[in-house]
Amino acid sequence: MDYEKLISPLAAQMRPSGIRKFFDIAAEMEECISLSVGEPDFKTPWTIRDAAINSLQRGRTRYTANAGMKELRTQIAAYMDRRFGLSYDPANQILVTVGGSEAIDLTIRALVCPGDEVIIPEPCFVCYDPITSLTGGVPVPVPLKAENGFKLTAEELKAAITPRTKLLVLPFPCNPTGAVMEKQDLEALAEVLRDTNIIVLSDEIYAELTYGAHRHVSIGSLPGMAERTIVVNGFSKTYAMTGWRLGYACGPAPIIKVMLKLHQNCIMSAPTTSQYGAIVALRDCDDQIEQMRQEYDMRRRLLVREFNNMGLACFEPGGAFYVFPYVGGTGLSSDEFCQQLLRRKHVAIVPGTAFGASGEGYARVSYAYSVAHLQEALSRIREFLWELRGC
Repeated sequence: MDYEKLISPLAAQMRPSGIRKFFDIAAEMEECISLSVGEPDFKTPWTIRDAAINSLQRGRTRYTANAGMKELRTQIAAYMDRRFGLSYDPANQILVTVGGSEAIDLTIRALVCPGDEVIIPEPCFVCYDPITSLTGGVPVPVPLKAENGFKLTAEELKAAITPRTKLLVLPFPCNPTGAVMEKQDLEALAEVLRDTNIIVLSDEIYAELTYGAHRHVSIGSLPGMAERTIVVNGFSKTYAMTGWRLGYACGPAPIIKVMLKLHQNCIMSAPTTSQYGAIVALRDCDDQIEQMRQEYDMRRRLLVREFNNMGLACFEPGGAFYVFPYVGGTGLSSDEFCQQLLRRKHVAIVPGTAFGASGEGYARVSYAYSVAHLQEALSRIREFLWELRGC
């Protein structure tokens, strides 16, 4: 059979994840240290695990409501109000999904028609562009600048908008840069958007992982923005629950209703056991969030200091658990730098180009690893740079 003629051209053209590429190579390499994957090294808190175990012991293994358990949606609504000042009706404005990734997919598919344009600030997580393309939509990348702290400015947003613009992806705190948008930054964007029909997909999966004096502000909390914003969040990063595959979307009821129909037909419902654990996470685990956040903050400061000392300029990220050092000064491209580092020193980091063309010259380094792991990786990177410079 001629499979090339059978496979959807849009699916065939989708590029594989540049993150997984380096992770997969590292997994097969002896004595390799990987700083390539954004997965917390913490264990899921025991209170959450106990709740899930108890649900299994009691035989609670049936499908839940398609939108998610009512008790979980109620807890999500309480959490969003308590932590971010966002108000949602759990009956029709919250949808529980299989990870934040499904929530992103559902948002784009529910809104984007062939020919619609989707503004995507880059560098950013890898999924927004291919999902947009699969719908027949047109990704419109907006390169973000280091001198602006990798934030999206109102001027950049205005320049990207056309009569065909349907959706703005707002991925902050940002993977891979660690950039955050503070309230005044978001207010400037909101001023641009209020007189348009553009919807915002605000990916806030790292909302709890911000550092310094400013905590996360959601654009949906600003005046006039709730009606045009879908907030995506989840449990993977905040509660170290990556393998539980649980996320959620919150937004206007008419949009959530359509997303629910897609979810019903393609997925059915999110994992039942995970939902029981998530109820306890939201209700009882604020203290554990803070403990993990403080540990990440210490690692963040360690990596920024060490990369700057090595001569790899690294701006101080305000959120998530990544640093984004500039490697272009070595004379190597991002991909060449990461390939050579992996081959010669067995350290895996991700080239900035995995997150869009504007990532050229940079590399993403995750600090969701132990301090001992990070220090050994830093030692090897320092040796690699000495050898490159002929020291």
